[in-house]
Amino acid sequence: MTFSEAIPTFVITLREGVEAALVVGIVLACLKKADQSNLNSWVYAGVGSGITASAFVGVLFNGLLAALSTSNQPYAPAIKQLLEGVLGIVAIAMLSWMLIWMTQQARFLKAEVEGAVTAALTENTQAGWGVFGLIFIAVLREGFETVLFVSAQFQQGLSPALGALGGLTGAAIIGALLFKWGVKIDIRLFFKFMGILLLLIVAGLVVSALKHFDASAAILSQTDSKYAAICVFYDRTALLHSCILGPMVWNAAGVLPDRQFPGVILKALFGYRDQIYLLQAVGYTIFLAAIGGLYFQKLDSKPTVPSKNTPSPQEPTS
Repeated sequence: MTFSEAIPTFVITLREGVEAALVVGIVLACLKKADQSNLNSWVYAGVGSGITASAFVGVLFNGLLAALSTSNQPYAPAIKQLLEGVLGIVAIAMLSWMLIWMTQQARFLKAEVEGAVTAALTENTQAGWGVFGLIFIAVLREGFETVLFVSAQFQQGLSPALGALGGLTGAAIIGALLFKWGVKIDIRLFFKFMGILLLLIVAGLVVSALKHFDASAAILSQTDSKYAAICVFYDRTALLHSCILGPMVWNAAGVLPDRQFPGVILKALFGYRDQIYLLQAVGYTIFLAAIGGLYFQKLDSKPTVPSKNTPSPQEPTS
């Protein structure tokens, strides 16, 4: 069990969990205000169902990867690496989209959730299911993103699961502090800091995903000679070479290895790698420039059309 493997899942689960906790807290506050606290059980059922569904998806993903790892089929190792790379790309896309979208829409979160709860309450007999669906989708959305990241980054071991559990616990505590005990937390500063951290972690996932694609191509070329040409880059004079990533542009394995402290911490938090190939360096730089630029642009943007229902900066929204 490696502590460093738990850090990224803790960070992502904490951030995604706090987003879900905000929705849950706002819904509970709306139900209390509308004197409909009898529907609270539907809220808790939605939370439990969303977490269960996310865990089920995670079991399916990791079960498939484990089956490919133990398969005797000649192409199974290449398919496994390819699948891990695809999962990484999907996780990068979803986490990046949610980071930017949530940063842009956070100021309207309370008004949107209150509107959805009001609409559900007006349906009378279907109010419970409406509240359940709202919570279930919110929790499942955040949980699915975490599951994708865990499946793409870590396939085995207890550490990622413990990191996810710690993140969920932290999110629940923050939610309780905000809505149950009324503790004042600068939630916007929290999301700003966690967003920057998430940006760096996902940038590291770009490097990992490209490495999986390279490994898949290399295995395939070695498994079947008719696929040998798939390795478009092969430097026979280099001790370490890639199949499709180009020449190595960074090698600090002898100075700061990413499997030992403190390199392993830098790898977990900032996407550090002790060996980087050209395509990985380009992908990492483009991701930080494009997604990071959009993130900070949305972070500094102001709402164009003020709404009377828009929460003030003191209200507990992200």
